[in-house]
Amino acid sequence: MREALADDLRAALQAADFTHDRVVEVLGTTAQAGLARNETTPGLRATRGGSRLETLIRLWLLQTVITREAADLALPGLVDRLVNAGFLIQSVGEVAARIDIRPYAADDLDLWVASDLTPGLDGAPNLVSPDFVLGVSSASTSLAQMTIRDQVGTALDLGTGCGVQSLHLAAHAQHVVATDVNPRALRLARFNAQLNEVDIDVRDGSYFEPVVDEAFDLIVTNPPFVISPATGERLVYRDSGLPGDRVVEHIVSASPAHLNPGGIAQVLANWMILKDRPWAERVGEWVSGCDAFVVQREVVDLPTYVELWLKDAGLHGAPDYHDRYDTWLSWFDDQGVEAVGFGWINLRRNDTEPTLRFDDWPYEVEQPIGAELAAQLRRLRPVDLTGQRLTTRSDVLQETIGPVGAEDPSQIVIRQQRGMRRARQVSTAEAALVGACDGDLSIDQIQSALEDLGVGRVADEVVDALVADGFLVNEETS
Repeated sequence: MREALADDLRAALQAADFTHDRVVEVLGTTAQAGLARNETTPGLRATRGGSRLETLIRLWLLQTVITREAADLALPGLVDRLVNAGFLIQSVGEVAARIDIRPYAADDLDLWVASDLTPGLDGAPNLVSPDFVLGVSSASTSLAQMTIRDQVGTALDLGTGCGVQSLHLAAHAQHVVATDVNPRALRLARFNAQLNEVDIDVRDGSYFEPVVDEAFDLIVTNPPFVISPATGERLVYRDSGLPGDRVVEHIVSASPAHLNPGGIAQVLANWMILKDRPWAERVGEWVSGCDAFVVQREVVDLPTYVELWLKDAGLHGAPDYHDRYDTWLSWFDDQGVEAVGFGWINLRRNDTEPTLRFDDWPYEVEQPIGAELAAQLRRLRPVDLTGQRLTTRSDVLQETIGPVGAEDPSQIVIRQQRGMRRARQVSTAEAALVGACDGDLSIDQIQSALEDLGVGRVADEVVDALVADGFLVNEETS
């Protein structure tokens, strides 16, 4: 693919107003919901007007055959070039997509992402090739939402796929390196960088091999984390070829050597939960040289997990489906696995004694969550509160629970409205302390006042926990 094709295609997409917001507007809520279920009929009914925008929606999002005349109107002077580049296929008087191109709204930017076509539309078989290149997915969106968006000098997108994370990183990193082992993914990642006018250093190689002597301020990765017996048969975008969760272990243990001092690595991951060990203890053994904030967002039972990925591979209903299913579960039994955890691993290089925190948090959080994760990493370090003037975070509200008309509530809960949206049941003294933290008095002065009023002193470890959870903040922990 030549850069000129990307430039000319971008101009055509802009001329057609082929943006995320306009596509949503044209399709409407019902057709959008249908497309999320892999059903195109509502979308086809919503795009019968013949405009350039509707034609592009039909061509790429709905994967329907369009006339050559309509294609030429929507993509003037580009159809033959896109055919030659492998993006389109044509027969007599008709054109269809071979590669998906769709608008993507990110970081207040209108971007476009080229990837392989969405499989399984309208009940069609969803078998994909081993080198299938996934487009914007729930996993890539999750990683983008958890990524810390501070301005950095260097960033690494490990296992870039079609380059979604790199497009995000280019907005706040001076230099972005993207790596992958899939030649088709590398080709599309380079094209997407050109299509969106960003500079990305795309390199071929496995894991950290292309950057063996380099360190970065930020590393992000959505690795091929599917936990399986590693039979040798794999889809590159999701299967690492390593047994179990070894790929995540490798990335977590190797990341510190590729981080600058204070640098951050963020990994979207699966891990095995063993029958005889706490998950946090096991994952914690992978971490060295870094502070770590690890959040288990979901726990999936083994049958559900196996069914999910067999269906993802297009094997549901295949003649050997039951054998594959049983073999996978038997392998889990042999490994002593009782469930699979899914979540976020956030590391910050720390050359002194590291601090690790592990949270089970399946509850709703604010998205994007990156800024809160950055604050949580800062709060991992112990803070000397002597003389500190703390303030109650502005989004914290107090809830009281008790019988109607009762003079005193039976329960007091303080709850964050933003970030992780943590909640904590507190005593009357603790609620009074949190309410008094407005930055005018030090913690010691507030504690003395509470004692003088007969409310009682709040234990130091409770105050520490209120700071660690972000209910009370100062400039260092906010």
